[in-house]
Order: sequence, then C-alpha cells, then structure tokens
Amino acid sequence: MPCKAVNNHSDMDYNKYKPLFDDFFPYSQKRLGYTNPFAVNLMSDEDNAMNPLGRTAHYDPSKQEISVYVNGRHIKDILRSIAHELVHHLQNERGDFDGLMNTKPGYAQEDGHLRKMELEAYTDGNMMFRDWEDGYKAGKRSGQRKIKIKIKKGGCK
Repeated sequence: MPCKAVNNHSDMDYNKYKPLFDDFFPYSQKRLGYTNPFAVNLMSDEDNAMNPLGRTAHYDPSKQEISVYVNGRHIKDILRSIAHELVHHLQNERGDFDGLMNTKPGYAQEDGHLRKMELEAYTDGNMMFRDWEDGYKAGKRSGQRKIKIKIKKGGCK
C-alpha cells in the first residue's frame, strides 16, 4: 500500500475525491518505484491561502509525510502538488536528503544539489501527473495503463 494514511485537517470533502486519490497513489508508486509508504496531510490555512505566494505543499523526509494546503485550490492542482512531493519521497528513499539541508527562501537558487532535486520533482512529478490524468480521463485506471516512458532513477547526487 503506497499511502498509509490521508489525514484530513481541512474542510475539503475528501470522500468526494477519494476515488482519484485511490487511483493516483498506486499509479505513482508503480511509475516512480518508491517502496516506503507515506502519509498525506490535507491542511487548511486561510492566511496562507490569501498569500499569492503562499505554500502549496511540502515534504517532511523524517516523517515521510506530505502536507498539502487545500484552501481555494482545485483538486487537480492539489494532486499535482502531491505528485511533486512524491518525487521528493522517492529522493528521500534514494538518500538524496542525507546531510543537512537549508530550505530557506532562495535555496533552489543557491544550492546546486537542491536545485537538481527541485528540477526532478517539477519535471517528473508534473509529467507523471499529466500521464495519469490523461489515462484516467480516457477510462484507463492505474492498473491498466501501460505508458512507455522512462523515468531516470539516477538521482541528484
């Protein structure tokens, strides 16, 4: 089971979107190849939602948890943020988070290693989500899809 828990700390009606989560999580595991289960926290933060450059999501490698902010966001955007964070989950399994890392503002411009990790998460996460979405819309569920795309497993070190 790729996702050990979805903790809803928001007003979002999770049950309305549960079929999307239930299809996307196994697809992401198959596509990315991570093995450790993760948790997702659906977060509500009105102040963050009002900030045009507020947080959308983050990954905690020590807890293997994704927190995604849901206020005022379309479910597709929420899932895309989760896809990005799942690439960070894979990077954590590969050991790419080993050592001290400072994620202060500007980290992706100042730290070459972290920049490579972000590039991988943006590219592979967005394309994985796009491929899943297109297949889902076409009526192909995660276990039925055979997409022939190579995702590099080399890492960012």
